[in-house]
Amino acid sequence: MIARPVYLNRLIALKDTDAIKIITGVRRSGKSVLLQLYRNYLESQGIASENIIYFNFEELDLLTIRDEQQLVALLKPLLNKQAHQYLMLDEIQMVNGWQRVINGIRVSYDCDIVVTGSNAKMLSGELATLLSGRYVEIPIYPFSFKEFLAAKDIAPDSRMVDQAFNEFERYGGFPAVVLAAPEIKESILDGIFDTIVLNDVSMRANVRDTETLRALVSFLADNVGQLARPTKIANTLKSEGITTSNHTVERYLSLLEDAFLFYRSRQYDLRGRGYLRTAGKYFVVDAGLRRNAVGRRPGNYGGQLENIVYLELLRRGYTIDVGKLDAAEIDFVARKVDQVLYVQVTYEIPQNTHETDNLLNIRDNYQKLLITQRYSDVQEIAGIPVVNIVDWLLADE
Repeated sequence: MIARPVYLNRLIALKDTDAIKIITGVRRSGKSVLLQLYRNYLESQGIASENIIYFNFEELDLLTIRDEQQLVALLKPLLNKQAHQYLMLDEIQMVNGWQRVINGIRVSYDCDIVVTGSNAKMLSGELATLLSGRYVEIPIYPFSFKEFLAAKDIAPDSRMVDQAFNEFERYGGFPAVVLAAPEIKESILDGIFDTIVLNDVSMRANVRDTETLRALVSFLADNVGQLARPTKIANTLKSEGITTSNHTVERYLSLLEDAFLFYRSRQYDLRGRGYLRTAGKYFVVDAGLRRNAVGRRPGNYGGQLENIVYLELLRRGYTIDVGKLDAAEIDFVARKVDQVLYVQVTYEIPQNTHETDNLLNIRDNYQKLLITQRYSDVQEIAGIPVVNIVDWLLADE
């Protein structure tokens, strides 16, 4: 198992608190491994094994546990009111009504509770009602570039870093892919893609028109970094011979977000200080999956770079919007507590100053940054720092 100290430390910091810890993220991003790492930590702290209860609801022996009565029957014999216990339930969204069971355990037992799930819907509806203010979400993502290097045992100051970034950009950061031999990386990516699209989206939502769903995924992946509206998407698919409707596109977009395959960034009007009800940008959870979705063909390098920057901002805890300032676009308006960071992303520094002019037109004193992929001797333009993507990914925040 590859250590993931950023996520593990968050769990440890919340250990023995009343908050239910909910680890969310796309399938195969490392949720189960994180639970195992937490379990190992608890054992290293002298916690007795009988006080650690762990179940993975995708295991063969647990496929029959699918409702709250069955879940209660499974857990109740193991719970002890005379002891402080640690309850870890992996892929809990497989069990209908799990929220009521978890809330009942929280009320009735002295338990440190951690659950994981691969669908954003688990954080809405009944969970929000029963556990409002009583849970903490810990989102987990495929490997960052720092984690990628650590998994490959490459030092950040090594000459191999640029070559490693090319591999990271090509195959992404899913742990199973990163650790696999080169000849099977594509096959593993195929399997992850099919599992997410066919199982986590199609089967759970009873989507029968998988052709339209796959076409939508391909369109979004091919157009990362570009504003997209359901109407425009539906018209584009129709022009390619795929009959669909705005309603269907909107539903499928929601399902893809729920499965953490895509993230939507809304458009924010910096002048009017409000969100626009127009287009947004969609970003895929992993560079390797993006390449898989577009048939492994090259292209849209600028969009791919934006996608990598967006995911890293998510990992660093930012809420991210697409900025609009009159007719100009700011790629990312990233917020965290009282911080604001404006980011422009460009594959290479253009001959004109368009990218930095957009940033300079923002009349406040928050940090502004231009990120590029091609190396350049230029370190700043009109006072705005210019940083290479590799250097930015490896820098301390």
